[in-house]
Amino acid sequence: MKKAILQVALDLLEQKRALQIAQESVDGGADWIEAGTSLIKSEGIQAVRSLRDHFPQRTIVADMKVADTGAIEVEMAAKAGADIVCILADADDAVIADAVRAARLYGIRLMADLINTADPKARAVQLESMGIDIICAHVGIDQQMTGKDSLDLLSMLAGTVRIPVAVAGGIDAAGAAEAVRRGAEVIIVGGWIIRSADVTASTRKIRAAMDEPSGKSRAKKSGDEETRSLFLQVSSPNITDAMHRKGAMAGVFSVCGNVKMVGRAVTVQTIAGDWAKPVEAIDIAKKNEVIVINNDGVKDIAPWGELATLSCKRKGISGVVIDGAVRDVDDIRAMKFPVFAKATVPNAGEPKGFGEINAEIRCAGQCVRPGDWIIGDESGVVVVPQERAYEIARRALEVRKNEERIREEIKRGSTLSEVAELVKWEKK
Repeated sequence: MKKAILQVALDLLEQKRALQIAQESVDGGADWIEAGTSLIKSEGIQAVRSLRDHFPQRTIVADMKVADTGAIEVEMAAKAGADIVCILADADDAVIADAVRAARLYGIRLMADLINTADPKARAVQLESMGIDIICAHVGIDQQMTGKDSLDLLSMLAGTVRIPVAVAGGIDAAGAAEAVRRGAEVIIVGGWIIRSADVTASTRKIRAAMDEPSGKSRAKKSGDEETRSLFLQVSSPNITDAMHRKGAMAGVFSVCGNVKMVGRAVTVQTIAGDWAKPVEAIDIAKKNEVIVINNDGVKDIAPWGELATLSCKRKGISGVVIDGAVRDVDDIRAMKFPVFAKATVPNAGEPKGFGEINAEIRCAGQCVRPGDWIIGDESGVVVVPQERAYEIARRALEVRKNEERIREEIKRGSTLSEVAELVKWEKK
């Protein structure tokens, strides 16, 4: 069986970094090099010229996402050295026809990207008849964040066209193997290679998975299980970055230092250190949930202590957040249980029963509803609205991957401002 082609998508903003990462991916076994749309928008068509100059023996793909002026954009990319130009599948037929004519004139191929196409199967058939050379089953990154999957789109296209089918969008090593099993001839990988600390090793891993695509199809986890798994892989700073610097609680700290807490919120409103409702919430909370207590920031009376913490630990509760004080800190630290608070104090309140459980509250400056996701680590606590939890978890993972690559470049001798080209991107 003919081996599938590995295309690396350079979805970066900086040409210098793109060339270095491209070289490392070629060293790892990449076949085609793609000037990503973001790279072309940032650096212009020179990005394609540079890739052609540096990799004269490789196939260069220009992801122009052509939507209009088909002939002009195809000609521009072809003259810059592209072998393949990407056009939007849902571009007008007149744009497609003009792009095909230009591609034939300059001896290059066209790849049609099905991103956001209303009827991908029908459109793929039409595009094949119009002269498109490659169909790309692509679910965009913003769509991936909400749970859509390129592999599902790939399966939908099975047997629909005779021309090669590529797949792109969130593909890792396991996804690459699955894509080959489902018939893809071109596997397009971006983030899982270009944001890796070791690009060459990551490319080799994906290349090996493609070349030996054995094993069972991967099973999808349930929604909460997948969301929790993703949040466990990222830090609270990753999450606030993914939320555009929002969601962080103010003034709470980890009583036990380096611990991790992830789970849905069980909310508690109490007053003046009254510990009845906080303790009753333990009976209501399920495994892996987080108890979030608003004590109105009171720091001289604690509604929580060691015995309540022990009850939580034995029940499998993920952690506790208190907008207020906690006591018995030495015992809690010995348990290494995630408790986050604003202060420590010996005094406890009385169990009077004031307050309520599982109502919307404010805790440390953030609105928290029952079922919202709470993530805590040594940097602090973040609240993620439940309706966006999976999306934010996926975006946070992208933030973490990007930081891994930047960290590696700093270790090689660059500085953060150099990697990010801060001066270039400063507001004028």
